[in-house]
Amino acid sequence: MQLIKSLGIALILSPIALFGISVQAANAPSQQKVIREVVVNASPAKAWAVVKDFSAINKWHPAVVTCTTATKADEAGVELLHRTLTLKGGGTLLEKQTINSDEEMKLEYRIVEGVLPVSGYRSNMQVKAGPGAGESTIVWTGRFYNKANDVHAKPGEDNETAVKAVEGVYDSGLPALKAYIESLPN
Repeated sequence: MQLIKSLGIALILSPIALFGISVQAANAPSQQKVIREVVVNASPAKAWAVVKDFSAINKWHPAVVTCTTATKADEAGVELLHRTLTLKGGGTLLEKQTINSDEEMKLEYRIVEGVLPVSGYRSNMQVKAGPGAGESTIVWTGRFYNKANDVHAKPGEDNETAVKAVEGVYDSGLPALKAYIESLPN
């Protein structure tokens, strides 16, 4: 009899527990994602030589005036390469490199702080063989949350603002990266 009472209470409380969990999940902000790619008339090795240089984004991205780098400990105490980007429109971004793999031709980094209206931003750029001989495809992917990191973010800190900002970075950067790589001697 005691077992039946226990099971009955458990069955009554189960939906409440599930409802509580689902309400909590509904109030969590959703991760946003932007993916852009460009085909470059250059071998993957030539394209990767440019992409992997974490300190050279100012050579090709039109929004970046200067880029300085320093190796320093991150919040976990791990020594990583960090770069500070000074932007044309004002403001700076501090980013840390987390992966730079020649084998995968993949660069990954995170924003530590800065003016971009995002939070939890992590990004990677990967070079792959292109559709034709002597071509490369560069894929730039970003995952992030809105600046407020809130479902009910105010305008300017919301998902739409965050996505538009990252799209702007990628949409102005990739054509410039393509032009820069293609202008380099073989």
